[in-house]
Amino acid sequence: MLFSKFTPCTILSKSKHLSTALFSNHVSRSITTDGFKHVSVGNTDQFKAKYGGRFMVSMLPGDGIGPEMMGHVKEIFRLGGVPVDFEEVHLNSTIQNIDNVEEAITSIKRNGVALKGNIETRANNPHFRSRNVILRLELNLFVNILHCKSQPGIQTRHNKIDIILIRQNTEGEYSCLEHESVDGVVESLKIVTKEKSEEIARFAFKYAVEHGRKKVTAVHKANIMKLADGLFLRTCAEVAKEFPQIEFDNMIIDNCSMQLVSNPHQFDVLLLPNLYGNILNNIACGLVGGPGIMSGQNLGHDYAVFETGSRNTGKSIAGKNIANPVAMLNASVDLLEYLQLKKHAKIIGDAIYQTVNVDRIHTPDLGGSARTSDVVENVLKIVQDKTQI
Repeated sequence: MLFSKFTPCTILSKSKHLSTALFSNHVSRSITTDGFKHVSVGNTDQFKAKYGGRFMVSMLPGDGIGPEMMGHVKEIFRLGGVPVDFEEVHLNSTIQNIDNVEEAITSIKRNGVALKGNIETRANNPHFRSRNVILRLELNLFVNILHCKSQPGIQTRHNKIDIILIRQNTEGEYSCLEHESVDGVVESLKIVTKEKSEEIARFAFKYAVEHGRKKVTAVHKANIMKLADGLFLRTCAEVAKEFPQIEFDNMIIDNCSMQLVSNPHQFDVLLLPNLYGNILNNIACGLVGGPGIMSGQNLGHDYAVFETGSRNTGKSIAGKNIANPVAMLNASVDLLEYLQLKKHAKIIGDAIYQTVNVDRIHTPDLGGSARTSDVVENVLKIVQDKTQI
């Protein structure tokens, strides 16, 4: 049983120092497709499933609009001649049996990379463990990256936003260690380790250097959680001394939430513990158009999982042909960048950019009247035209 693996000792024993060589091979380099997307790419030696020049990628459709979004990705890849085949594992919230979680993990370990829809975590069932969290813990996907950037074709309150959010992805409040000590009293353990704090801090500062960023802001609540968040903040400050070319400051989470919506331009790179990262990721997505635009990357030492930035299931609009497919399409471009399929990534990335910002084909969430299929058909047409050329 997979659940039996999740003990404090097991989770903490999985922590590893990220060596410089490993960091460089797996997550340090970046390329751009549409002039603004920074996507980490993998080392060609790490891809575990590549046959005859084609990559095998795990596909987890998830709940809500996930399955229909995955169908659009497959169609674009097919007509664009992308050398990627998908191994589908139908991991969603309707199946309580843990066997398909193990199947998904086995698939990702076999293929090394996955494209994932969001999986609803049913709050009314204490025995239903979050599939999203289990995947991150079991695969040690220690970092989540969200590049929040304004789109010129989408009208929002703030313009010219360009913020990188780097979130610690495997500990903190999401350590999944809680119990009811006596009736009516629940203890939930927030695990913060110096090792994992140092790992994510060093990742963030190296990312800032390699992508020409100027400032890193650590977000915390060390004024109240003096030991846990205090350790995170002190560790970030220690790592910052190794990078004197990068300005370092810190901000309390509640103030940072307000500042992000009132004056987002003050931020460059946000360095975030797990829960605070989840909250600010959603706020950041809202600043640039909502859950249908931005994609997110989950990276570890050996595996990578790509998904939408806000991790929204869109359950209420599933099957209505009104969901915005752009976030999942952008996630598929991130996947191609990671696999170093640069030509295909550029063609599809440019087609998405043109559809949203030049042709301005917008679904209702962006104030438009286009259907999901209208957006996808426009992207397909551009991809086919450029592929033929």
